[in-house]
Amino acid sequence: MHYQPLPFDRDLIDRIIEDHPTPFVLYHEDGIRARARELTDAFAWNEGFQQYFAVKATPNPHIVAMMAEEGGGADCSSVAELITCERLGITGQDVMFTSNNTTMEEFEIANKLGAIINLDTPHHVDQIAQLSPLPEMVSFRFNPGPERQGNVIIGDPKEAKFGSTREQLIDGYRRCAELGISRFGLHAMVVSNELNIEALLQTAEMLFELAAEIHRETGISVECINLGGGIGVPYQPGQEPVDLPAFGDGVRKLYESILVPAGIAPVRILMENGRAMTGPFGYLITKVINQKSSYKDYVGVDACMSNLMRPGMYGAYHHITVMGKEDQPADRTVDIVGSLCENNDKFAIDRKMPATEVGDIAVIHDAGAHGHSMGFQYNGRLRSAEIVFNDAGEFRAIRRAETFDDYFCTVDFDSVKVDRKQSATVG
Repeated sequence: MHYQPLPFDRDLIDRIIEDHPTPFVLYHEDGIRARARELTDAFAWNEGFQQYFAVKATPNPHIVAMMAEEGGGADCSSVAELITCERLGITGQDVMFTSNNTTMEEFEIANKLGAIINLDTPHHVDQIAQLSPLPEMVSFRFNPGPERQGNVIIGDPKEAKFGSTREQLIDGYRRCAELGISRFGLHAMVVSNELNIEALLQTAEMLFELAAEIHRETGISVECINLGGGIGVPYQPGQEPVDLPAFGDGVRKLYESILVPAGIAPVRILMENGRAMTGPFGYLITKVINQKSSYKDYVGVDACMSNLMRPGMYGAYHHITVMGKEDQPADRTVDIVGSLCENNDKFAIDRKMPATEVGDIAVIHDAGAHGHSMGFQYNGRLRSAEIVFNDAGEFRAIRRAETFDDYFCTVDFDSVKVDRKQSATVG
């Protein structure tokens, strides 16, 4: 996919820069909407299928609203994400609250919205019992432990802080039924950013068999099964995206071979993808501001790890295009770096790139998820603007860039006085 032309040209970037200097994140609205429809179409065989957008991936209200307009729900893990949904009018069972280490206050806010409460552990059932009214639907998150292996991002399930054992789940369903709760769901998130359909289907098979076991042990039929949000993004050239129709058909076959004979169909299939919905359709636009040669060659850009921390945090690969130089030979080996006082503030290490000049525009691909949302302000670096554009060449800012007034707004400078006489005395 990285060898396809960018869905925008330099003219659009130049028009945006007039009012929104680099760096900024640019989202392709048509691409995001098309992806949402593609996933829904892949599960059209399942009546009631719904994709719950993982708000954590791209928590801009404009993006969350876009997903809702395409028929999706919202997967929330924090109060801020719940408030985002409430302000957008996304409520009831269009919201799933999947949290961990959760407080009573958080459960109360989620319950007020009418959200599906997805419990990380049956230890929280005592808190659920205190809610008034009781949640209409409760789900449990399963951690398979030694039964499965996660991938690089999720890690070994036995070491994960998320989810419950098989025995804990069955106990949790029984305790909730005793409270009078009668509608239930089931959830797991074993792999993340997974491109292998077989790994994704293993999660579906595992959950379908577990749902049948829960029914045998407790008599409870789960109403919905959330397969998680593991669909990955082909960040590196040569990688292929997940074939969504093939994945949907694979889940259908497992549904028919496991859930139907178990007598618990129909069951709504849910997913909670974030990365797959917006990741490939976001671009971090940055400008070359410096070049340096020492023991290595460096290209310095005006973005930094606070705009996209995945490379520095995970060693993640993001493809980088220098606009206007797509066809020039990539014959220079460079590190592409930001300005933070951290050596891991690098977007690329030993990357083959065309020769660059100060003023060039670099496009960092696949920055539409877990990019801006993971931003921070170390060294006083300000969060960038977020801008959405469409195929008609129209664009609009959906979040302005921060200012230094924003950065300092929680500090009362009037209450701060530097007493140089006192400092001298102490010295």
